[in-house]
Amino acid sequence: MPSASEVPVLRTAGLWTAAVGVVCIVLATIFKGTDGLKGSVFAAVLVLVFFSVGQLIVGGVLRRAPEMALTVALMTYLLKIGVLFVIIILFANTTLFNTKVFAITVVSCTIAWIIAEVWVYSHSKVLYVEPEKSK
Repeated sequence: MPSASEVPVLRTAGLWTAAVGVVCIVLATIFKGTDGLKGSVFAAVLVLVFFSVGQLIVGGVLRRAPEMALTVALMTYLLKIGVLFVIIILFANTTLFNTKVFAITVVSCTIAWIIAEVWVYSHSKVLYVEPEKSK
């Protein structure tokens, strides 16, 4: 279950990424047909799943063991890069979908997620020092 601090990131970044994904899907379908549609949908879903799961994992670690957050964030990043590398190798010569459209959609959706995440964090108020609890 996402915490209150994760919900704005998941909601905003998810919506922005989905919007960019829809634009990519429409353009891919218009210019590359069914193969473009399949590649773009696969890419948009992949980015949404990767970033959402990563956000939830790091958020959970921040709640339980904040000192481990950076380590876990880097490990999830490496895992995502590794999985993406495997996917690229598996589908390198595929005819199931358009691989160029897949790549363009992955990059576009990733940029949308990162910009939205930065925007949410730059507009949120974060306590740098936790206030003392009254006794």
